[in-house]
Amino acid sequence: MNQINHTESPSHYDDLEKKSVLELITDINNEDASIAKTVKSALPQIEKLINAALKKMQGGGRLFYIGAGTSGRLGILDASEIPPTYGVEEGVVLGIIAGGDNAIRKAIEFAEDDHHQAWIDLNKHQINSKDFLIGIAASGETPYVLGGIAIAKEKGITTGCIVCNSMSSIAQMADYPIELITGPEFVTGSTRMKAGTAQKMTLNMISTSLMIQLGKVKGNKMMEMKLSNNKLNKRAIHLLMQELNISNEEATSLIKKHRSIKESIKAFLTKL
Repeated sequence: MNQINHTESPSHYDDLEKKSVLELITDINNEDASIAKTVKSALPQIEKLINAALKKMQGGGRLFYIGAGTSGRLGILDASEIPPTYGVEEGVVLGIIAGGDNAIRKAIEFAEDDHHQAWIDLNKHQINSKDFLIGIAASGETPYVLGGIAIAKEKGITTGCIVCNSMSSIAQMADYPIELITGPEFVTGSTRMKAGTAQKMTLNMISTSLMIQLGKVKGNKMMEMKLSNNKLNKRAIHLLMQELNISNEEATSLIKKHRSIKESIKAFLTKL
């Protein structure tokens, strides 16, 4: 079965250099408006992947993302935001990009073409069958991601993927594929646009749902966020005031003493 390469199809728009700024941003916005519907159509696939990853994480496993270029950067972004937002230890959610950390800021030539490097990179973290691996690749064909998924499966590691073409090699290889058919980009082949937006929306769903299911949210509040700046300290104080029906002064005192929303609540309730 041959892949249908939607992401490399010609743009629906032409003569872009002749358009005004307003025309350009209007057309881009029109294209972007389709992305939420695309992600919605993939909700059954997203649900299956999340449930499978949740079982692994409930058993002490970790979540890995691998990708190249924009896809790799999106995985790193999602992974890096989990510890401060939900108080999860570093290394529970890991993002790995083809070409290493230097590739986060600048393109590394041919890094995505190495079929074996992803497994080398994953092995540095002792990935094993308790963990869950998600390959992110707009094309669904990136050798770095495909190789990583293939070897991981051989080693008994459960895999998923986020791709933006139908019938791709990576989707056919992964245990839990997510296919987001975003179609031609505004600038032909520029998958940092619609494909990247769809991938980011999906990653938000995956990591947020996992953290909620793992007990990191109460009501709608981030109960275990790290209080690493003044803004987050103020948010924590306000949250305690609401949660415990106490004054600003009492909440401030608790936060200063315990440096944790969860510990502050526990300490307050213990005294009652």
